[in-house]
Amino acid sequence: MLEEIYNIAAKAGINQKYLEPYGKYKGKIDLSLLDELKDRKDGQLVLVTAITPTKAGEGKTTTSIALTEGLNRIGASVMLALREPSLGPVFGIKGGATGGGKVTIEPSEDINLHFTGDMHALTSSINLISAIIDNHIFQGNELGIDPTKVVWKRALDMNDRALREIRVGIGEKNGVERDDGFIITVASEMMAVLCLATSKEDFKRRVNEIIVAYSYEDKPIKVKDLKISNAIMKLMKEALKPNLIQTGENNPCLVHGGPFANIAHGCNSIIATKLALKLKDIVVTEAGFGADLGAEKFLDIKCQEAGLKPSLVVMVATIRALKMHGGQKLEDLGVENVEALKLGVNNLKQHLENIEKFGIKPLVAINHFASDYPSEVAFLTNWCQEHGYVVSFQDGFINGGEGAVDLAHKVVAALNNSNGKGYMPLYRKEENVYDKIEKIAKEIYRARSVNYTELAKNKIDKYIEMGYGDAYICMAKTPQSFSDNPQLLNTPRDFDLMIRDVNLSSGARFIIPLTGNILTMPGLPKVPAAVKMENL
Repeated sequence: MLEEIYNIAAKAGINQKYLEPYGKYKGKIDLSLLDELKDRKDGQLVLVTAITPTKAGEGKTTTSIALTEGLNRIGASVMLALREPSLGPVFGIKGGATGGGKVTIEPSEDINLHFTGDMHALTSSINLISAIIDNHIFQGNELGIDPTKVVWKRALDMNDRALREIRVGIGEKNGVERDDGFIITVASEMMAVLCLATSKEDFKRRVNEIIVAYSYEDKPIKVKDLKISNAIMKLMKEALKPNLIQTGENNPCLVHGGPFANIAHGCNSIIATKLALKLKDIVVTEAGFGADLGAEKFLDIKCQEAGLKPSLVVMVATIRALKMHGGQKLEDLGVENVEALKLGVNNLKQHLENIEKFGIKPLVAINHFASDYPSEVAFLTNWCQEHGYVVSFQDGFINGGEGAVDLAHKVVAALNNSNGKGYMPLYRKEENVYDKIEKIAKEIYRARSVNYTELAKNKIDKYIEMGYGDAYICMAKTPQSFSDNPQLLNTPRDFDLMIRDVNLSSGARFIIPLTGNILTMPGLPKVPAAVKMENL
């Protein structure tokens, strides 16, 4: 049974005066609370990440919630900090993003759908900028915006491939005709800026720095040139505040922001993470997709930008997924196959080795399935022990927090042996752009080389000349493989990573190399999750 949000706030140590209820079970936290807590010592930060995703499932969010429940059961002071779901995956392939079984965040349907309106505020702000750009061009174009060089895209928080490329301004008195397109809201720079901002003032500064177009003289046109930052701040006023909800076992959780990790940096907001660290001794958070994407961006981008020093990384895997990486077919995963597991464990090994390059010793959390054979469990347990990794099998999905007590004890033991001083980023943002890209490609993906199209190289050189050489690298890559080819499972080697294009997010201060066929507006599958809801 859910508890009223006032009780959850009390458990979190949040004075009622800072809580803004959204009904009985949701609330927003006033940002002034951060000022009051600024001198309080930070808790320890635990990142939950995972192996390369497969259709067999890994359960990163489920494990994050289960770990939080387990820590509470053993008396730890803990708070969970997660991203907000996007309607695209909710109605597309993935379905909801609020856990499953007996480890959920609640009220799950509200969180998956309209929640507290943050996605609406973001979408409205993004489209306000687009409307102002086209109106400015139509009304005389004082800034000399070249209609063929508008780089800001409209947004919709829904998977809709028909909107990837559109033509606007068609017809008399409807503006200046030009090519345009939509991206999904969570792929927009506005979402990245929300999640990287440390305050309202920082958010506004970043928004003003966003480049939306170029003039006929190729001069960058920024949001500040459109003079609409105050209007955006009015739209985003409430969205900047973290959302407080509860787990299925009535423990506090902050849910705020939601960029995808394959096309953005895939982490919840810095504001929510920092607030959680002031409120509790342990903060559990996650980064999207596999560790090659979300964890790398969390450790290289979010931690550098926010001055965070994570104490521990929990690597989530399932025997089913590892067997799939080892060549076993999806429909045969219920069949005992230690040989496939022996091959597939290399995917886990590479992710664990990658995390150690950041100075952190990871802990392995195996999402337990009833279909796991004792021989498979024994092999994986022995493999982890032989390679020096602590491993825990958790079944929170079936048993709730009780199923993650062993994992919780092992996390606390690891934290007691960690002071967070071991963390170091893979690269410093001041390094050369090409060197930063190559480090990620070779050190994390294990590519043989990095190749660039002429378009991509020209853009990088241009961005360096414009003063963005110290930008973070936010790789846009398939989550289904270490490589840029989603068909290459496990640990591909000797591949060449192709950078076909590059985007700049000047407010977030990202350079975004686009690899493979990555899309910023996903499409729906043949049978969308929305259709599967018909019989619910």
